[in-house]
Amino acid sequence: MKFSMIAIAATALAAGVEGFSTVSRPAIRASPLKMADAATEVDTKAALATAANEARGLAMDSIAAAHSGHMGLPLGCAEVGAVLYGSQMQYNPKDTQWINRDRFILSAGHGSMFLYSWLNLAGFDLSIEELKNFRQHHSQTPGHPEFPNSEHTTPGIECTTGPLGAGVSNAVGFAVSEKMAAAKYNTEEHKIFGHHIFALAGDGCFQEGISAEAAQFAAHEKLDNLIILHDSNEVTLDKMAEYTQSEDIMKRYDAYGFETYEIDGHDLAVVEETIAAAKASDNGKPKFIKCNTIIGKGMEETEGTNAAHGEAGVPYVGKAKASIGLPDSGWYVSEGTRDFFTNTVQAKNGKIYDDWQATYAAWKEANPDMATELEDAVADKTMPAEDMLAAIPEMGDEAEATRVSGFKVIQDIAKLVPNYISGSADLHGSTRNYINDGGNFGAGFDKSYAGKNLYFGIREHSMGAILNGIAYHGIFKASGSTFLVFVDYMRPTIRVASLAELGRVSYILTHDSIGVGEDGPTHQPVETVPGLRVIPNLDVYRPADAEETVAAYVSSVTRSDGPTALILSRQNLNQNTAMPAAERRAGTMKGGYIAKKETGDLDLIIIATGSEVQHALEAAAELPGARVVSMPCVEAYERQSDDYKESVLPSSVTKRIAIEAAVTDAWYKYASKVVGVDRFGFSAPGDIVMKELGMTAENLSAEIASMN
Repeated sequence: MKFSMIAIAATALAAGVEGFSTVSRPAIRASPLKMADAATEVDTKAALATAANEARGLAMDSIAAAHSGHMGLPLGCAEVGAVLYGSQMQYNPKDTQWINRDRFILSAGHGSMFLYSWLNLAGFDLSIEELKNFRQHHSQTPGHPEFPNSEHTTPGIECTTGPLGAGVSNAVGFAVSEKMAAAKYNTEEHKIFGHHIFALAGDGCFQEGISAEAAQFAAHEKLDNLIILHDSNEVTLDKMAEYTQSEDIMKRYDAYGFETYEIDGHDLAVVEETIAAAKASDNGKPKFIKCNTIIGKGMEETEGTNAAHGEAGVPYVGKAKASIGLPDSGWYVSEGTRDFFTNTVQAKNGKIYDDWQATYAAWKEANPDMATELEDAVADKTMPAEDMLAAIPEMGDEAEATRVSGFKVIQDIAKLVPNYISGSADLHGSTRNYINDGGNFGAGFDKSYAGKNLYFGIREHSMGAILNGIAYHGIFKASGSTFLVFVDYMRPTIRVASLAELGRVSYILTHDSIGVGEDGPTHQPVETVPGLRVIPNLDVYRPADAEETVAAYVSSVTRSDGPTALILSRQNLNQNTAMPAAERRAGTMKGGYIAKKETGDLDLIIIATGSEVQHALEAAAELPGARVVSMPCVEAYERQSDDYKESVLPSSVTKRIAIEAAVTDAWYKYASKVVGVDRFGFSAPGDIVMKELGMTAENLSAEIASMN
């Protein structure tokens, strides 16, 4: 293999190999075997050092070409990347969906050229041409890494992290899923799950509160398959980090219950030794490795300063490349580096992969039913929605809150979808999403890693990101619950789930309106449902009764291209018993349907959703020409054919009124008049709040009467 003399000399000095050492040592007669081992070590370390510098070069060239991007992390963490992709991670670039691969999450996503450079060097199908197209339209190298979706299909990207800190929490979700998969599918004879989750994060990630929430959860549940690498370069965007932080982060993570390490992030031997030790430590503690680095290392003009955060170093790229032994030619990768990854790294990982395939084949033969279940889970294969609807019994005629209906439905869902799990931010008793006989996930008490119920604690923000991580891991379908009014704590994670098209995620959001009552306006959402509906690719279901709730849940677990929010009531709602259950379910799956057909000439359409459908039905009872349309999910309705939508809301009928206990703006797309709540509520029993703010059949009738 051919490596730069700079890299070989530096590596030899770091390794203390006698042939290159400047320190005088007594002559020691070494055995030929030891000499061969030492030579191999030098060779490998030299290869890693060369790869680190060439990864720096790829990042510099790509950012310079784009005149946009972040040089600091790719240059500062090059040795960390070399050790991960060149030594310590198990992966197969030819099978990027191998279920027992190690996962790497770049929480500091602005440093995306770090990841793209290493994916190229490691042999993934990400060409130099794609690196040249960094941040360009239709390239596979967007500004921040994106989980494969309809816009980008970059191989080797494990998740869309988005805002800083979220990736740390995503990584916790991956670790949860791996522990759960191992507990569920490994047997005494065959171990098919046993990999690690690596997350690389910067100071900004650890300043964001979401990472603290997730770290608490990870340590409490003893997720020792998680390894967090802190790129500690003492720099943030505006200032040096000391300007805004003075904590001892090592003590903080010690206090959480992590096993902590502090190292020189540029010392290849130490980085490799430490990561290897972290992987080998199955002591019930997640790992935190503080890697002290120099941001923008190798670019004298900006390294170690906040100027290295962006593309300020572009004018100095040529000089920086020369200083680390790289040629003027752009996007240079030596023959030796290509050879190292092909013949050394991939050969080693190839054997691990082949051995695993043999183990998996034996496991599958011994456990055919379990294998079918797992393969269906990985393929995100469920029974068709129509079959699932038919398999769930009718719900009955008694009035009940849709959160109560949801509790009944989730029991059936958990049986029909074996990989379905659910959790709550300390509100199981209120949100009613506990899976009976599912067991509780975690360590200690009555918990095990095979449990289907997750207790997130009062941590909505990290709950959302952990759910995303579980979904990205690619085995389980996960839902999480809280009160609707608290969903803004996790809104950024819902946005990313929608952008990443995560069909494996859903949200159970109860206490859906001013009907909450006595808790007052701080706990009465009025703007929240409309605020969720504006997020692209998020289905928002607000069912009107138990049968609509059945369909909403079924839709949430059969949808494959995006997440679903289930908005459920605290108070009892009447059942639309005049319409067969099957028709209500089928209509709900379409997002909107005729809940009551006019008995005379159609001259009025009342559109309603959730708890207000019962009022619409009552108001229409005395109006022969009135049609009631229940619209539990605007997004699903909008995906229907034009013919279907015309059959529900004929364009010839312009006299329309909508009612929902929420702010009114969005409903004017469908109606000329809207009865809603364009103010905050107040503390009183729920029925009084509803009446005072006009959410009654009587007020709706009066508003209809006032229409021309």
